[in-house]
Amino acid sequence: MAAGFVRRPGQCLPARRFLVSLLPCLPVSLHAADSPDAFLPPARLTRLAFDRRSHGFGQLDFLLGEIGRRMQERMEVIRLAPQRALDLGCGHGQGLAGLRARFPDAQIAGLDISGAMLAEAGQRDPQRRPGWIGRMLGKRPLFDLVQGDLATLPFAPASFDLLWSNLALHWHPEPHRVFPEWHRVTRDEGLVLFSLFGPDTLKELRAAFAEVDDAPHTLRFVDMHDIGDMLVHSGWSTPVMDMETLTVTYESPATLLREVQAFGGLRMPAGAPPQGLRGRGWYLALTQALERRRNADGVIPLTFEIVYGHAWKLAPRGAQARDGEGRAVVPLDQIGRAKPRRTG
Repeated sequence: MAAGFVRRPGQCLPARRFLVSLLPCLPVSLHAADSPDAFLPPARLTRLAFDRRSHGFGQLDFLLGEIGRRMQERMEVIRLAPQRALDLGCGHGQGLAGLRARFPDAQIAGLDISGAMLAEAGQRDPQRRPGWIGRMLGKRPLFDLVQGDLATLPFAPASFDLLWSNLALHWHPEPHRVFPEWHRVTRDEGLVLFSLFGPDTLKELRAAFAEVDDAPHTLRFVDMHDIGDMLVHSGWSTPVMDMETLTVTYESPATLLREVQAFGGLRMPAGAPPQGLRGRGWYLALTQALERRRNADGVIPLTFEIVYGHAWKLAPRGAQARDGEGRAVVPLDQIGRAKPRRTG
Protein backbone atom coordinates (compact mmCIF):
# COMPACT_ATOMS: atom_id res chain seq x y z
CA MET A 1 0.00 0.00 0.00
CA ALA A 2 1.39 3.42 -0.88
CA ALA A 3 0.22 6.97 -0.40
CA GLY A 4 1.62 10.23 -1.74
CA PHE A 5 1.75 13.61 -0.05
CA VAL A 6 2.90 17.05 -1.20
CA ARG A 7 3.47 20.13 0.88
CA ARG A 8 2.80 23.74 -0.17
CA PRO A 9 3.45 26.81 1.99
CA GLY A 10 0.42 27.74 4.07
CA GLN A 11 -1.61 24.75 2.93
CA CYS A 12 -3.87 23.09 5.49
CA LEU A 13 -3.44 19.38 4.89
CA PRO A 14 -6.33 16.93 5.33
CA ALA A 15 -5.99 14.02 7.73
CA ARG A 16 -4.51 11.63 5.21
CA ARG A 17 -1.81 14.13 4.25
CA PHE A 18 -0.38 14.09 7.72
CA LEU A 19 3.23 13.08 7.33
CA VAL A 20 4.99 15.95 5.57
CA SER A 21 3.84 18.69 7.91
CA LEU A 22 4.72 16.64 10.98
CA LEU A 23 8.27 15.59 10.33
CA PRO A 24 9.84 18.78 11.76
CA CYS A 25 8.30 17.99 15.13
CA LEU A 26 9.94 14.59 15.54
CA PRO A 27 12.92 14.53 17.91
CA VAL A 28 16.45 15.22 16.73
CA SER A 29 18.78 12.27 17.32
CA LEU A 30 22.03 13.24 19.03
CA HIS A 31 24.68 10.85 17.82
CA ALA A 32 27.99 10.16 19.53
CA ALA A 33 30.99 7.93 18.97
CA ASP A 34 30.06 5.84 22.01
CA SER A 35 26.67 4.87 20.57
CA PRO A 36 26.01 1.15 21.30
CA ASP A 37 25.41 0.26 17.66
CA ALA A 38 26.94 3.22 15.79
CA PHE A 39 23.55 4.14 14.29
CA LEU A 40 21.47 5.25 17.27
CA PRO A 41 22.48 7.21 20.36
CA PRO A 42 22.67 5.70 23.85
CA ALA A 43 19.56 5.96 25.99
CA ARG A 44 20.76 9.08 27.82
CA LEU A 45 21.09 11.08 24.60
CA THR A 46 17.79 9.74 23.28
CA ARG A 47 16.10 10.95 26.46
CA LEU A 48 17.65 14.41 26.10
CA ALA A 49 16.59 14.61 22.46
CA PHE A 50 12.98 13.75 23.24
CA ASP A 51 12.94 16.13 26.21
CA ARG A 52 14.19 18.89 23.93
CA ARG A 53 11.46 18.39 21.32
CA SER A 54 8.58 17.61 23.65
CA HIS A 55 6.74 20.95 23.48
CA GLY A 56 6.40 20.82 19.68
CA PHE A 57 5.66 17.11 19.56
CA GLY A 58 1.89 17.53 19.62
CA GLN A 59 1.72 17.98 15.86
CA LEU A 60 2.97 14.40 15.53
CA ASP A 61 -0.45 13.33 16.82
CA PHE A 62 -1.65 13.16 13.21
CA LEU A 63 1.02 10.63 12.25
CA LEU A 64 0.76 8.59 15.42
CA GLY A 65 -3.02 8.75 15.20
CA GLU A 66 -3.11 7.42 11.63
CA ILE A 67 -0.72 4.54 12.32
CA GLY A 68 -2.44 3.91 15.66
CA ARG A 69 -5.80 3.71 13.89
CA ARG A 70 -4.40 1.09 11.54
CA MET A 71 -3.06 -0.85 14.52
CA GLN A 72 -6.51 -0.69 16.12
CA GLU A 73 -7.97 -2.14 12.90
CA ARG A 74 -5.56 -5.07 13.17
CA MET A 75 -6.65 -5.64 16.76
CA GLU A 76 -10.33 -5.87 15.81
CA VAL A 77 -9.87 -9.47 14.65
CA ILE A 78 -7.94 -10.44 17.79
CA ARG A 79 -9.85 -11.80 20.76
CA LEU A 80 -8.46 -10.10 23.82
CA ALA A 81 -9.96 -8.40 26.88
CA PRO A 82 -6.93 -7.23 28.89
CA GLN A 83 -7.06 -6.38 32.56
CA ARG A 84 -3.81 -4.39 32.31
CA ALA A 85 -2.31 -2.78 29.19
CA LEU A 86 0.99 -0.93 28.69
CA ASP A 87 1.82 1.65 25.99
CA LEU A 88 5.59 1.46 25.40
CA GLY A 89 7.06 4.72 24.14
CA CYS A 90 3.78 6.50 24.84
CA GLY A 91 5.04 10.01 23.95
CA HIS A 92 2.26 12.55 24.42
CA GLY A 93 -0.24 9.83 25.27
CA GLN A 94 -2.45 9.56 22.21
CA GLY A 95 -2.16 5.77 22.32
CA LEU A 96 -3.15 5.82 25.99
CA ALA A 97 -6.38 7.61 25.14
CA GLY A 98 -7.10 5.08 22.40
CA LEU A 99 -6.46 2.13 24.70
CA ARG A 100 -8.67 3.66 27.39
CA ALA A 101 -11.49 4.11 24.87
CA ARG A 102 -11.16 0.55 23.57
CA PHE A 103 -10.73 -1.13 26.97
CA PRO A 104 -12.67 1.03 29.45
CA ASP A 105 -12.44 -1.54 32.27
CA ALA A 106 -8.68 -2.16 31.95
CA GLN A 107 -5.89 -0.58 33.95
CA ILE A 108 -3.79 1.41 31.46
CA ALA A 109 -0.15 2.49 31.89
CA GLY A 110 2.26 4.40 29.68
CA LEU A 111 6.06 4.29 29.66
CA ASP A 112 8.45 6.71 27.96
CA ILE A 113 12.13 7.50 28.30
CA SER A 114 11.39 11.24 28.36
CA GLY A 115 10.02 12.91 31.46
CA ALA A 116 8.95 15.91 29.38
CA MET A 117 6.92 13.64 27.10
CA LEU A 118 5.22 12.08 30.11
CA ALA A 119 4.34 15.52 31.45
CA GLU A 120 2.59 16.28 28.17
CA ALA A 121 0.85 12.89 28.25
CA GLY A 122 -0.54 13.76 31.67
CA GLN A 123 -2.34 16.72 30.12
CA ARG A 124 -4.54 14.28 28.18
CA ASP A 125 -5.93 12.93 31.44
CA PRO A 126 -8.74 15.17 32.77
CA GLN A 127 -8.51 13.34 36.10
CA ARG A 128 -5.00 14.76 36.60
CA ARG A 129 -5.77 18.38 35.76
CA PRO A 130 -7.42 19.35 39.07
CA GLY A 131 -4.18 18.38 40.85
CA TRP A 132 -4.35 18.00 44.62
CA ILE A 133 -8.00 19.06 44.70
CA GLY A 134 -8.93 16.18 42.41
CA ARG A 135 -6.94 13.77 44.55
CA MET A 136 -8.71 14.98 47.68
CA LEU A 137 -12.02 14.26 45.97
CA GLY A 138 -10.88 10.73 45.25
CA LYS A 139 -10.37 11.09 41.50
CA ARG A 140 -7.96 8.49 40.14
CA PRO A 141 -5.94 9.16 36.95
CA LEU A 142 -7.26 7.42 33.84
CA PHE A 143 -3.80 5.96 33.21
CA ASP A 144 -0.50 5.61 35.05
CA LEU A 145 2.71 7.17 33.68
CA VAL A 146 6.19 5.74 34.27
CA GLN A 147 9.60 6.88 33.01
CA GLY A 148 11.91 4.11 31.78
CA ASP A 149 13.81 2.39 28.99
CA LEU A 150 12.17 -0.12 26.64
CA ALA A 151 14.81 -2.74 27.47
CA THR A 152 14.85 -2.31 31.27
CA LEU A 153 11.22 -2.04 32.32
CA PRO A 154 10.47 -1.14 35.96
CA PHE A 155 7.69 -3.73 36.27
CA ALA A 156 7.35 -7.13 37.90
CA PRO A 157 7.14 -10.27 35.73
CA ALA A 158 3.74 -11.06 34.21
CA SER A 159 2.32 -7.60 34.88
CA PHE A 160 0.36 -6.95 31.66
CA ASP A 161 -2.03 -8.72 29.28
CA LEU A 162 -1.38 -6.32 26.38
CA LEU A 163 1.75 -4.45 25.26
CA TRP A 164 1.21 -1.70 22.68
CA SER A 165 3.99 0.30 20.98
CA ASN A 166 3.41 2.77 18.13
CA LEU A 167 6.44 4.03 16.15
CA ALA A 168 8.82 3.84 19.11
CA LEU A 169 10.87 0.64 18.81
CA HIS A 170 13.09 1.87 15.95
CA TRP A 171 14.60 4.52 18.24
CA HIS A 172 16.08 1.89 20.56
CA PRO A 173 19.72 0.95 19.73
CA GLU A 174 19.35 -2.67 20.90
CA PRO A 175 15.98 -4.15 19.87
CA HIS A 176 17.28 -7.67 20.53
CA ARG A 177 17.28 -6.72 24.24
CA VAL A 178 13.82 -5.18 24.09
CA PHE A 179 11.72 -8.21 23.12
CA PRO A 180 12.93 -10.51 25.96
CA GLU A 181 12.12 -7.75 28.44
CA TRP A 182 8.68 -7.24 26.93
CA HIS A 183 8.14 -11.00 27.17
CA ARG A 184 9.12 -10.95 30.85
CA VAL A 185 6.45 -8.42 31.86
CA THR A 186 3.66 -10.04 29.79
CA ARG A 187 1.26 -12.55 31.32
CA ASP A 188 0.61 -15.96 29.76
CA GLU A 189 -1.87 -15.66 26.88
CA GLY A 190 -0.89 -11.99 26.59
CA LEU A 191 -0.30 -10.07 23.35
CA VAL A 192 2.28 -7.61 22.03
CA LEU A 193 1.26 -5.30 19.16
CA PHE A 194 3.69 -2.75 17.68
CA SER A 195 4.72 -0.62 14.69
CA LEU A 196 8.10 0.80 13.63
CA PHE A 197 10.01 2.17 10.63
CA GLY A 198 11.39 -0.44 8.22
CA PRO A 199 14.63 -0.45 6.17
CA ASP A 200 13.18 1.18 3.03
CA THR A 201 12.51 4.33 5.03
CA LEU A 202 14.51 7.24 3.49
CA LYS A 203 15.85 5.03 0.68
CA GLU A 204 15.82 7.87 -1.89
CA LEU A 205 17.81 10.13 0.41
CA ARG A 206 20.25 7.33 1.16
CA ALA A 207 20.86 6.86 -2.58
CA ALA A 208 21.42 10.60 -3.05
CA PHE A 209 24.00 10.64 -0.26
CA ALA A 210 25.76 7.68 -1.90
CA GLU A 211 26.34 9.80 -5.01
CA VAL A 212 28.18 12.39 -2.91
CA ASP A 213 30.42 10.32 -0.59
CA ASP A 214 30.78 6.88 1.00
CA ALA A 215 29.80 7.85 4.56
CA PRO A 216 26.51 6.62 6.11
CA HIS A 217 24.32 9.68 6.68
CA THR A 218 20.88 8.23 7.46
CA LEU A 219 19.65 5.94 10.20
CA ARG A 220 19.26 2.30 9.25
CA PHE A 221 16.16 0.45 10.34
CA VAL A 222 15.79 -3.25 11.12
CA ASP A 223 14.26 -5.58 8.52
CA MET A 224 10.79 -6.99 9.20
CA HIS A 225 12.04 -10.58 9.01
CA ASP A 226 14.81 -9.88 11.54
CA ILE A 227 12.21 -8.43 13.90
CA GLY A 228 10.19 -11.64 13.51
CA ASP A 229 13.27 -13.73 14.32
CA MET A 230 13.91 -11.62 17.44
CA LEU A 231 10.35 -12.28 18.59
CA VAL A 232 10.74 -16.04 18.21
CA HIS A 233 14.16 -16.11 19.89
CA SER A 234 12.71 -14.09 22.78
CA GLY A 235 10.01 -16.68 23.46
CA TRP A 236 7.06 -15.09 21.64
CA SER A 237 4.70 -17.40 19.74
CA THR A 238 2.87 -17.18 16.39
CA PRO A 239 4.41 -13.84 15.35
CA VAL A 240 2.65 -12.04 12.48
CA MET A 241 4.54 -9.36 10.53
CA ASP A 242 3.41 -7.14 7.66
CA MET A 243 4.27 -3.73 6.21
CA GLU A 244 3.04 -0.87 4.07
CA THR A 245 4.77 2.02 2.33
CA LEU A 246 3.97 5.72 2.56
CA THR A 247 5.50 8.03 -0.05
CA VAL A 248 5.99 11.63 1.03
CA THR A 249 6.72 14.24 -1.67
CA TYR A 250 8.71 17.47 -1.30
CA GLU A 251 8.94 20.54 -3.50
CA SER A 252 12.59 21.32 -2.66
CA PRO A 253 15.73 19.47 -1.46
CA ALA A 254 16.16 22.02 1.33
CA THR A 255 12.74 21.24 2.81
CA LEU A 256 13.36 17.50 2.58
CA LEU A 257 16.73 17.72 4.32
CA ARG A 258 15.46 20.07 7.00
CA GLU A 259 12.53 17.85 7.89
CA VAL A 260 14.51 14.59 7.90
CA GLN A 261 17.08 16.23 10.16
CA ALA A 262 14.29 17.49 12.41
CA PHE A 263 12.85 14.03 13.07
CA GLY A 264 16.27 12.52 13.73
CA GLY A 265 16.70 10.59 10.47
CA LEU A 266 20.25 11.82 9.85
CA ARG A 267 23.35 10.63 11.66
CA MET A 268 26.94 11.80 11.90
CA PRO A 269 29.61 9.09 11.49
CA ALA A 270 32.17 8.93 14.30
CA GLY A 271 35.07 11.26 13.52
CA ALA A 272 33.26 13.06 10.70
CA PRO A 273 33.42 16.84 10.59
CA PRO A 274 30.27 18.80 11.36
CA GLN A 275 28.01 19.26 8.34
CA GLY A 276 28.73 22.99 8.31
CA LEU A 277 32.40 22.23 7.55
CA ARG A 278 31.68 20.05 4.53
CA GLY A 279 31.60 23.01 2.21
CA ARG A 280 29.16 24.57 -0.20
CA GLY A 281 30.27 22.26 -3.01
CA TRP A 282 29.35 19.15 -1.02
CA TYR A 283 25.90 20.53 -0.19
CA LEU A 284 25.34 21.59 -3.81
CA ALA A 285 26.22 18.07 -5.02
CA LEU A 286 23.72 16.60 -2.57
CA THR A 287 20.89 18.92 -3.60
CA GLN A 288 21.61 18.17 -7.27
CA ALA A 289 21.40 14.43 -6.53
CA LEU A 290 18.00 15.01 -4.95
CA GLU A 291 16.88 17.21 -7.85
CA ARG A 292 17.56 14.31 -10.23
CA ARG A 293 15.01 12.27 -8.30
CA ARG A 294 12.04 14.48 -9.12
CA ASN A 295 9.14 12.45 -10.48
CA ALA A 296 6.77 13.20 -13.36
CA ASP A 297 4.79 15.54 -11.10
CA GLY A 298 7.89 17.62 -10.43
CA VAL A 299 8.23 16.71 -6.75
CA ILE A 300 10.87 14.71 -4.86
CA PRO A 301 9.53 11.44 -3.37
CA LEU A 302 10.72 10.00 -0.07
CA THR A 303 9.68 6.55 1.16
CA PHE A 304 8.60 5.60 4.68
CA GLU A 305 8.19 1.88 5.33
CA ILE A 306 5.84 1.11 8.23
CA VAL A 307 6.27 -2.35 9.77
CA TYR A 308 3.53 -3.88 11.93
CA GLY A 309 3.88 -6.92 14.17
CA HIS A 310 2.08 -8.86 16.86
CA ALA A 311 2.76 -12.06 18.80
CA TRP A 312 1.49 -14.04 21.78
CA LYS A 313 3.08 -15.20 25.01
CA LEU A 314 1.94 -18.76 25.63
CA ALA A 315 2.20 -20.69 28.88
CA PRO A 316 5.38 -22.81 29.07
CA ARG A 317 3.61 -26.18 29.28
CA GLY A 318 0.20 -27.48 28.41
CA ALA A 319 -0.89 -24.22 26.79
CA GLN A 320 -3.46 -24.17 24.02
CA ALA A 321 -1.82 -23.15 20.74
CA ARG A 322 -3.32 -20.09 19.02
CA ASP A 323 -3.23 -18.59 15.56
CA GLY A 324 -2.37 -14.98 14.77
CA GLU A 325 -5.92 -13.86 15.61
CA GLY A 326 -5.93 -15.49 19.04
CA ARG A 327 -8.16 -18.46 18.16
CA ALA A 328 -7.40 -21.85 19.66
CA VAL A 329 -5.67 -24.26 17.27
CA VAL A 330 -5.64 -28.07 17.52
CA PRO A 331 -2.93 -29.87 15.48
CA LEU A 332 -4.31 -32.35 12.94
CA ASP A 333 -2.34 -35.22 14.44
CA GLN A 334 -4.08 -34.66 17.79
CA ILE A 335 -7.63 -34.86 16.47
CA GLY A 336 -9.38 -38.04 17.58
CA ARG A 337 -6.51 -39.15 19.81
CA ALA A 338 -8.11 -38.47 23.17
CA LYS A 339 -7.94 -41.36 25.61
CA PRO A 340 -11.26 -43.24 25.91
CA ARG A 341 -13.16 -42.78 29.14
CA ARG A 342 -13.48 -45.67 31.51
CA THR A 343 -16.99 -46.86 32.17
CA GLY A 344 -18.40 -49.17 34.74
